[in-house]
Amino acid sequence: MKKIFFLASWLIVSSLPAQQTVSLKDSTDKMQWFKDAKLGIFIHYGIYAVNGGGTSWPFRNGQISYADYMKQLDGFTTKNYHPEQWAKLFKEAGAKYAVMTSKHHDGVAMWDTQLSDLNVVKKTPAGRDLIAPYAKALRIEGLKVGIYFSLLDWSHPDYATLFKKNKDKIVNLYDSPASGVEDETRWQKFLTFRDGQLKELADLVNPDLWWFDGDWTRTKEQWKMKELRQDLLSWNSKTILNDRLQGYGDYQTPEQGVPIVGPTEPWELCMTINDSWSYGKNDNNTKSLNYIINIFTDCISQGGNLLLDVGPTEDGSITPIQTERLKGLGRWTSKHAEAIYGTTRGLPFGHFFGPTTLSKDRKTIYCFILNTPKDDITLKGIKNNITQIRLLGTNEKLISKRIGGNVTSVPGILRITLPAEKMDLNASVIAIELDSPLKLYRAKVGAIEEN
Repeated sequence: MKKIFFLASWLIVSSLPAQQTVSLKDSTDKMQWFKDAKLGIFIHYGIYAVNGGGTSWPFRNGQISYADYMKQLDGFTTKNYHPEQWAKLFKEAGAKYAVMTSKHHDGVAMWDTQLSDLNVVKKTPAGRDLIAPYAKALRIEGLKVGIYFSLLDWSHPDYATLFKKNKDKIVNLYDSPASGVEDETRWQKFLTFRDGQLKELADLVNPDLWWFDGDWTRTKEQWKMKELRQDLLSWNSKTILNDRLQGYGDYQTPEQGVPIVGPTEPWELCMTINDSWSYGKNDNNTKSLNYIINIFTDCISQGGNLLLDVGPTEDGSITPIQTERLKGLGRWTSKHAEAIYGTTRGLPFGHFFGPTTLSKDRKTIYCFILNTPKDDITLKGIKNNITQIRLLGTNEKLISKRIGGNVTSVPGILRITLPAEKMDLNASVIAIELDSPLKLYRAKVGAIEEN
């Protein structure tokens, strides 16, 4: 991941520049499972967990020498790596897919690549492929399989042989030709290597989703993004590609901060469970469960997904505090599944003070109550008649009253009384059932002629 730090996410707009996705005829059908999924788990696992000092960036930024960084190969045991336990935990959390690092920017492959000796099978005590067991475990639990792959490779001898041909040239040793002279022949060798590793992964696990990273150092023409997309789809026409392909992806990936207004295209927020993408031995700033739920509901309210990151320790264990957060999230998602999975973007801003989602038939509004209110909650601009209102996770039917207005012209304010003693300990959800598909009053002003 790019090494970017953010203030609290409610103060942030999308952390990455908007990248336009390619509109293809096959996109709608293949994206449906992704749009319905809502929650995924990101897994940053690699030799960087040995020191717990960060993924790849420490040596690139001069915080540690390359040689010392690579000494972590000797300590990467994976002795407690049990992906079937991961998969069960992710499913319990309510996730419908996961994305695991197959190769980060350091170039260390997590499978037995035949194109380089720099992999965990040949160079670490682990001595085994970690990708195929992960994919198998996920599919046994009914989860979709995502693979993270770094386009750049700071260990490959032919990677730093080209740079952007513009004023924003990369000047770091690991990104630029040391001689200052570009070598197109060696760059083509690197692209052949990249494509060969991707084909190995495609043959090994046939991912449902590819999560690329590291595209910022080159132009789309230098990366041959168009050809890359064509190759990936020729191997599996239904696979989904993220947007870090400079215009050749299927969905957008803001990072750490929820967009103020979510993209109209499919999108997914990737967010760490603490402050680190991978295991951080000194990172104890774990986000609270309430915070995670708040961010999650913000995402799905705006038609997006949350890809929540965990960082296993070098032996393959997910730490107790991360496990606790995932289990807590699972309690909440299980109780409120009706309002989460398979729903669509909620009400526009201004109708309700909080996140909302809609059923696909647009006949049920789900309102997320993130804090126990001191009085009735209110909705504005709902022109439909209400058939009933339910508190999810209970059998409670709620009392409501429309104040002022006329449902057929300028609707009044709908007031709903909540039972304080039955509210969820993290966040409650109410389902407002309508007599017909949602009709909203959106005029700036209007006179009530009958009242």
